[in-house]
Amino acid sequence: MKLKPLEEQTIVITGGSSGIGLATARHAAERGANVVIIARREDGLEAAAEQIRADGGRCDTISADVGQREDVKAAVRTVIARHGGFDTWVSNAGVGAYAKLEELSDEDHHQLFDTNYWGVVHCATEALPHLKQRGGALITTGSISSQMPAPVLSSYTASKYAVKGYIDSLRLELIDEDAPVSVTLIQPSGINTPFGEHALNQMDGRSKVPPPVYSPDIVAEAICRAAEHPTRDMIVGGAGRAMTLFSRLFPNLADQVFAYAFFKTAINKDEPKREKSGGFYTGGGRGDRYGEQHMRHTSVYTTLRSYPFASLAGVAIAAGVAGLALRNR
Repeated sequence: MKLKPLEEQTIVITGGSSGIGLATARHAAERGANVVIIARREDGLEAAAEQIRADGGRCDTISADVGQREDVKAAVRTVIARHGGFDTWVSNAGVGAYAKLEELSDEDHHQLFDTNYWGVVHCATEALPHLKQRGGALITTGSISSQMPAPVLSSYTASKYAVKGYIDSLRLELIDEDAPVSVTLIQPSGINTPFGEHALNQMDGRSKVPPPVYSPDIVAEAICRAAEHPTRDMIVGGAGRAMTLFSRLFPNLADQVFAYAFFKTAINKDEPKREKSGGFYTGGGRGDRYGEQHMRHTSVYTTLRSYPFASLAGVAIAAGVAGLALRNR
């Protein structure tokens, strides 16, 4: 399967007014792509789009709630009418809830799944007819939470397990159809976005992303690479890869470690809760890429996964140079 270079693409990104979505939009626009960002909050969309346009990028906006099929259907029609179609669809919109499962109301639980799971379903089923005709990429932002358990963020974790099952199964059906669509699941580690600020928080203290956390720009680079090069899946961040392997290889020990660590790191009891201004039931994005936490700006693991041959060549060259230097000595 051959995908277009980014500079020849129209790329649609849901949850594009903040965090990973905005980082991806900026990165794609810098590469020359025609970008369309979708989110619920119109002023947040415009704030995000203005950043991209100010740097000379192309960016259109559409206000829609991915949890509502009719909104997604209308968004697809609008993109096709305004831009003649699209080449990559990135399902990135998501919400979080910091709450114990027994204490989370059915209403809040449904809302989380409406965005995180049903939003993915709506986007896939509405975007695929066009992508099947045109060829392109369907990219979904999942999480390492689809491969490891987590208290406190437990409902979020459940939704990401569902997303992984849906996308992995959808991929097989498209393979059987020989559809010209690349299906990618991006699974970020902890990322320094306004996630904790926008999430529902029913715990005592300030919510945050359990460390270590990485820059959303690293995820954006992985998504943009998948838009050009067919990629099955990608965990972003070596810490996430380590935690998912730990959970798989030593599940009993991992249960004990995660049960202790998440209650200590996902909630800071020494700081008060933030005053809410949207993000769960209403849009919360205001054009902010980053959260308030210290973040890692690079990931050796992600670079090796993204450019395996170049990385191996680099290692071989470095080893050769080192060997030659030792021999000369």
